Amino acid sequence: HAAERGMDINACVAIGNRVNAATGSMAVALSSCIVPAAGTPTFTLGENEIELGVGIHGEAGRERTTLKTADELADIFLESILGKINPSTNDPLLLMSNGLGGTPPSELYIFYNSARKILEKRGFKVARSLVGNYCTALEMAGASLTVTKLTDEDLSLWDDPVSTTGMHW
Repeated sequence: HAAERGMDINACVAIGNRVNAATGSMAVALSSCIVPAAGTPTFTLGENEIELGVGIHGEAGRERTTLKTADELADIFLESILGKINPSTNDPLLLMSNGLGGTPPSELYIFYNSARKILEKRGFKVARSLVGNYCTALEMAGASLTVTKLTDEDLSLWDDPVSTTGMHW
């Protein structure tokens, strides 16, 4: 939308770099995906195991641990994400709960709700949100949580009309 508003390429790049630096994300897998070229799961989890910090292309994560509740996962994720982006309680936030391809929308909303409650309890304001399958890892069961610290300009650009394959408003 910055380009559609007439901003030059340097301004658009600056916005992209600023938003990227103000964004933190983390994902959890409850199952692996099967990359078509390989034909086998990227990794194998036990019945009560999860993989924290998985990659969107099916890469194994940074830690394997026992199954956790949505509240526990949201707390773990937000500790890491907020430590990276360091928002103040005055900063409007974008909160996104994204499915990895094999997670029902109802579970993504549960995860979103857990994260939102934690953020609000800590005094943060969720100004915009997304819940759904936006960036998946084939059929992997799991979810990512993304938080972006927004500026007034970001909010204005976000609120412009969108009509793409994956998003409409």
